[in-house]
Amino acid sequence: MAKAFASQGDTSEKKITFDEVGKGLYAFTAEGDPNSGVIIGDESVMIVEAQATPRLAQKVIDCVRSVTDKPISHVVLTHYHAVRVLGASAYGADQIIMGDTARAMVVERGQEDWDSEFQRFPRLFEGHESIPGLTYPTTTFSDDMTVYLGNRRVDLMHLGRAHTAGDIVIHVPDENVMFTGDIVEDHSACYCGDGHFGDWGQTLDNIASFDLDAIAPGRGGALIGKAAVARAIESTRDFVDSTYAPAARVAARGGSLKDAWDAVRASCDPKFKDYAIYEHCLPFNVARAYDEARGIDTPRVWTAERDLAMWAQLQG
Repeated sequence: MAKAFASQGDTSEKKITFDEVGKGLYAFTAEGDPNSGVIIGDESVMIVEAQATPRLAQKVIDCVRSVTDKPISHVVLTHYHAVRVLGASAYGADQIIMGDTARAMVVERGQEDWDSEFQRFPRLFEGHESIPGLTYPTTTFSDDMTVYLGNRRVDLMHLGRAHTAGDIVIHVPDENVMFTGDIVEDHSACYCGDGHFGDWGQTLDNIASFDLDAIAPGRGGALIGKAAVARAIESTRDFVDSTYAPAARVAARGGSLKDAWDAVRASCDPKFKDYAIYEHCLPFNVARAYDEARGIDTPRVWTAERDLAMWAQLQG
């Protein structure tokens, strides 16, 4: 391999922020590292996204304890990726909730994803020795589900494929705030390696239809106010479209994966090269865009071995 993956050498610790995005609603963010969300009800607390390890989850718990002593009853996971789910055991929650499709993806490719992500971005797995194993939900649903934290209503729903086939969002109607997982990002590259480019835009439209007052995105800062929400939805759309269109043109003319890489860089570098994890995501985004453009609807499973083979091919 000519050089290491972009994030293998990323060892700098990120500054944590804990912003209130609505009454009793918080976004735990860390300069482009995976975010978590906190929903405080009358009787208990729901966590959105568990972090990659129990040690990292403890940082979220510490922030929760700075604002409430209510027990953590629910952990909701928007999709199956290791950096989102493997810290779930730390919370001691009564329920761990995923969509049906996300659970199926844990079964199908969860171990491979864990091995792959750990190789690509080791800093995100601080305290990895404390992970007890793959995270499986106690509760799943197909299209939508409502949870009551006392009187506080929380709606969980699948609004379409985007970052993965099984993405869900979490809407708190009394504050009109949504936790979107990695469907929406802010000043952070979208990871599209398991994504569905053709569906992503419609899923963003479905989110926009809520006319939200705030979003806690998957990565990047909290989005407070309708203007910030609209800006982030449109910048996410631009990122996804700017990645897919050049790769699709290359695929249509029979070009190589390396040709697609060069074309996507020419399209995206001028606009997005200063985004968090941009270089980390780019090779996986190009590979998936190239596959989808050639008619591969279900993303191929990433393994540690496939990562290395793809990277060698792109290095030429």
